[in-house]
Amino acid sequence: MPARHAPHPYPHLSPEDVAALRENLHEQRLFRQEQLSQIASAVPCRTDDLLRQGAAGQVEVHVKLAASARMVLTDVVAALERMDQGRYGACHLCRRPIDRERLLIVPQARYCARCQQVREAGR
Repeated sequence: MPARHAPHPYPHLSPEDVAALRENLHEQRLFRQEQLSQIASAVPCRTDDLLRQGAAGQVEVHVKLAASARMVLTDVVAALERMDQGRYGACHLCRRPIDRERLLIVPQARYCARCQQVREAGR
């Protein structure tokens, strides 16, 4: 009986696409890690001092920026893990392939465009 080869884990993506997407995700991970480091160093350990100085808005902006950066970093790391496991590029809801064009724009995407719209409409 001939040996069976495992199916290509990303049938709708070329090896070049996968390599470029992986590189993009690695760059995004580094960027978000640096961003979080800069935000952490910009906010003094004692936010009470800033609040007393009337800089509450500045603290809020830093908190929101950090939360957003952490969220994107989590998505990027999860996408890299999916790549390593051969599950990258499949929608988490419908399991269909996520369009190549969508992945090139949002390489950490978990959902195809249709399922993403349904999720956002449900919010």
